Amino acid sequence: MKETDLDAVHGVETRAYAHPWSRKHFKDSLQAGYPAVMLMGEALPHEREQALRLLGYLVAMPGVDEVHLLNITIAPEHQRQGWARFMLDALVLWSRGQNAQWLWLEVRQGNTPARQLYERYGFRQVGLRKAYYPNGHFQREDAVVMSLRLDNPAGEGSTP
Repeated sequence: MKETDLDAVHGVETRAYAHPWSRKHFKDSLQAGYPAVMLMGEALPHEREQALRLLGYLVAMPGVDEVHLLNITIAPEHQRQGWARFMLDALVLWSRGQNAQWLWLEVRQGNTPARQLYERYGFRQVGLRKAYYPNGHFQREDAVVMSLRLDNPAGEGSTP
């Protein structure tokens, strides 16, 4: 992902979420040097003006012996096709290559499809951040903190 991609990325972000990251969040992540990748696919026949289409993206933050997944998004029209799992696979491989022992993330407590994906992948809930996410009308939503132990390929024992 480059700064020139941010209009397309932010366009997907605003379609995918009621409370999206701002374009500045993405720009700041790129300027900080965080790994940010896009998943591209061939354009459909009616999309002749472009050769590739943005299927999804992720932004991560490496730390000491760990990687924190900050954002993973699949364009709404491509969800439930296995792309998020594909991107998680790539992130896990990259993280292991960085000698990370853990992969961390927060997910909205009410985002059942994402939580189920992470649990099936091997992530385990390790905490709860109260009132972490904005939820409109001055409301807040809790975040479920999850981790995946990377030095165990089967994902077993993923609690720190």
